[in-house]
Amino acid sequence: MNDKVFTVVLNWNGWRDTAACVSSLAQMRYVNNQVIVVDNGSENDSACQLKSEFPSLQLIETGQNLGFAAGCNIGIQRAIEQSADFVWLLNNDTIVDPEALQRLVHEAQGDRRIAAVGSAIYFMEEPQQLQAWGGGHVNFWLGRSRHFLAPVPDEAVDFITGASMLVSRAALGSVGLLDEQFFMYWEDADFCFRLRNAKWKLAVAGDSKVWHKGSASVGKNSVNLDTYFNASAARFFRKHATAPFIPLWTGGGLRLAKRLLNGDWQRIRAVWAGITHERTSS
Repeated sequence: MNDKVFTVVLNWNGWRDTAACVSSLAQMRYVNNQVIVVDNGSENDSACQLKSEFPSLQLIETGQNLGFAAGCNIGIQRAIEQSADFVWLLNNDTIVDPEALQRLVHEAQGDRRIAAVGSAIYFMEEPQQLQAWGGGHVNFWLGRSRHFLAPVPDEAVDFITGASMLVSRAALGSVGLLDEQFFMYWEDADFCFRLRNAKWKLAVAGDSKVWHKGSASVGKNSVNLDTYFNASAARFFRKHATAPFIPLWTGGGLRLAKRLLNGDWQRIRAVWAGITHERTSS
């Protein structure tokens, strides 16, 4: 249990959530862990607030919103420079169980071919309800992904969610960092598919418990969410699907139809903008 871990937490305008997350990390039983907070160009006084509350915290300020993947990569690179054995990517709107990291590391140490380990993630508002068993499955026919809501064998897990993902340094050295062309969403699935294509394994430590708000940065019904999600989905399926037009138009069509039924024209335009932006920029 002596492996050196760096926990990377990305903050964007959410210093209160980040402060609660960092405070919970301070209560963990795994002692060989250092926290790096990357402030991703916050438009409020997040950096000042976090410096004031945690004077010894490693805080990196990007100066602009680089997106989730690029912001996390800055923290990952800093961790590697400081000889990390593992990097724990953790959403800022989470609270962790004191044994969460210990359980993740224990799972990873059981097989050095395990590249990434996920936690059992629960809803913050309903602490007994499972939000994701580590990660989920990608349906290449319907063009969508779904989190597992009950325990499944590790072999069934297509991806570990970036809300809580412990990654080994060796795996990062093998496949590289997160793809920064994903501004937000699907970067975790892309990373895990690259790992699996390189014959690395994924695993879930079900006794590693994390409580997660979800969509705290952009809001659960945000127009921006639709744009980012669909642009990233399009990029993912173009990279990984054998016949990308099937998931692209099936998934995009289903999301358009859902918003059409609700008469939400603003979100219809956002979905379409996401799909067509990736098509024109790829």
